[in-house]
Amino acid sequence: MFLKKAVLALQALLAASVLAGAAIAGPVVNSGHIESELVAQEAGIAPGGTVYVALRQKIIPGWHTYWRNPGDAGEATRIAWTLPAGWSAGDMVWPTPKKAKLGPLLDYAYEGEVLIPVPITAPADAQVGTTISLNAAVSYLVCEQVCVPEDVKLTLLLPVVGGAPAADPKWGAVVGRVLADAPKPAGLKAVFKFDGQALKLAVTGGPLKGADLAGAYFFPYSPKVIEHAADQAIERGPEGVTLTLKPGYDFVGGGTAPAELAGVLSTKGGAWEVTATAGEPPATAAGLGAPPAEAAPPAGMTGGLVGALLFAFVGGLILNLMPCVFPVLSMKAASLAGHAHDAGKTRLQGLVFLLGVVATFLALAGLLLAVRAGGAAVGWGFQLQSPLVVAGLALLMLLVALNMSGVFEIGTSVQNVGSGASAKGGATGAFFTGALAVVVAAPCTAPFMAGALGYALTQPTLVSLAVFLALALGFAAPFVAVAFIPGLLKLLPRPGAWMDVLKKGLAFPMYGAALWLVWVFAQQSGPLSLAHLLAAGVLAAFGAWLYGLAQARRAVGEPALVSLLIALAALGLAVTVAIFGALAAHPPTDAVTASAETPSGPGLTAEAWSPERVKALQAEGRPILVDFTAAWCVTCQVNEKVALSGAKVAEAFKARNAVYMKADWTNRDPVIAKALAEFGRVGVPLYVVYPKNGGAPVILPQLLTEGLVIEAIEKAGA
Repeated sequence: MFLKKAVLALQALLAASVLAGAAIAGPVVNSGHIESELVAQEAGIAPGGTVYVALRQKIIPGWHTYWRNPGDAGEATRIAWTLPAGWSAGDMVWPTPKKAKLGPLLDYAYEGEVLIPVPITAPADAQVGTTISLNAAVSYLVCEQVCVPEDVKLTLLLPVVGGAPAADPKWGAVVGRVLADAPKPAGLKAVFKFDGQALKLAVTGGPLKGADLAGAYFFPYSPKVIEHAADQAIERGPEGVTLTLKPGYDFVGGGTAPAELAGVLSTKGGAWEVTATAGEPPATAAGLGAPPAEAAPPAGMTGGLVGALLFAFVGGLILNLMPCVFPVLSMKAASLAGHAHDAGKTRLQGLVFLLGVVATFLALAGLLLAVRAGGAAVGWGFQLQSPLVVAGLALLMLLVALNMSGVFEIGTSVQNVGSGASAKGGATGAFFTGALAVVVAAPCTAPFMAGALGYALTQPTLVSLAVFLALALGFAAPFVAVAFIPGLLKLLPRPGAWMDVLKKGLAFPMYGAALWLVWVFAQQSGPLSLAHLLAAGVLAAFGAWLYGLAQARRAVGEPALVSLLIALAALGLAVTVAIFGALAAHPPTDAVTASAETPSGPGLTAEAWSPERVKALQAEGRPILVDFTAAWCVTCQVNEKVALSGAKVAEAFKARNAVYMKADWTNRDPVIAKALAEFGRVGVPLYVVYPKNGGAPVILPQLLTEGLVIEAIEKAGA
């Protein structure tokens, strides 16, 4: 009796639905994680017509299902239709998914409620007045921390009507909005380019012109073309957007590079289907396609080699004024003072100093060119990116300072230091001074010099070496000029005891240089390696003292062999300990973990630089100052203390919502080297300001002031 009543009720309901022209959904299936059902946009379907029937799923909080490309993990939802003869189902219309981060993985998913419409087409001979049963077997994966595969069977009863069907009263508008918001073609032009490391996707035209492209993201249809979890850097422009993607298996893992790159470009203003072909991204796709302001070679460089030689010579002159060279100025001053009134020896010193400068510059340049030719991303000052070199220079500076303090002497006795210094030719010392000056000065670049070096490293070897030779001549020119101008030397007092006092006083800048190099070593190495270097310094000082003691004993006719042998053993042990510590060096853990945010003054905090982060901040419309720096660059450290640590600078950054970023090149970093090369630079310091409106970046001078920084940030944030 009950079954008979149920059948009669169902027949009555079907009759009513036919008369009313309404679709009848089957029961909602609740799997425990998802409620699933079929709903229609329209209340019926005409013969030969098409209606959108959507799979509606209501997902419990914290769980999700997957898009057509699930991303790094997961499985796309599938629908298998069972339809009457002559009826057909089209492709699923996938709404734009959300990014679901699960540890190191990134998935493309749906949360909450999702409707996936599918077009259902009736045959032209469908009989009006009948009700058709549409049956779907749905398979999906629903995940939280664990994933559960589920299958449900759904049904929808759809009447065949004679005229144009009305919208379904409950679901018509809902399905219509889903279809309106779903990604669709919009006449966009898209090209992609793979350069061996990055995958550039440029999309221009149509609705992208003048649109808000902040947060733009590309969802690929294929799971193998990009690394989903990698950031997508955004470059906005008046015609569209360029995204920098990390290539996936098809490009770098042994797969077959596709001829097309298809997917969905999602922005705040909407989402569109794009199909990109291989090609050169247009410069108008992004504002950063234009060359950065001042990134091109200086105006004088347009003269080619002649301009580069001129700028290199002037840059070498100015390099003498950079803080990097200050420690070695004391050696120059002591050397000149010792021979101020002996024109012949002074000129010889000047020429030998020039020879030391030129030989060292060309040696470093040749090594730099050879390393770069081997594929390594290195730049000017690369030698101080090696802890071994830094440790060696620290010990050398210490020994030079001890020598100037009179602990031991080279080439003379400890007696009559003043007269001895004035009497000796000093050619070896002059050559050594020139070489050491170059090694210490090389980490920094000066105005004009930066552009010249950038030009040199793009030219054939002989042209490059010619530019470095001009740089060396400019660097040595002031010392050589003083050595050959008698009028300047005559201003100094006659040789006497004052020279010994001056020499010992000038030793303290060398002690300071040694301490600075130890600090640089500490930035590159762990505490254990630093302890090795400090121990090596003590042994070196002990050996120097013993060597000086042996010199004193020998001067009065006493045996000094034992003291000399112990001194040499101590110096050898110092070198061994330093080498062992340098080879075991690694960046301190706390420095690595703290590098994301580094205090740089009252209220001003530096954020760790990366190209992806710069693009993300640009997408937010924030002005940025990027400080390309290194612990071994004295000019960089001076600029930080003088121009980037004041309260006024911090206030200016806060007022303009600006971001201060550091690209720390203390240790070798090919990404930073590449970024420097993009601005025509091969060394630090480099200061780049990105305006908030996405315009071309501006390069600041290499010597900063608070006022200059504040003015640049205010202009970039206007």
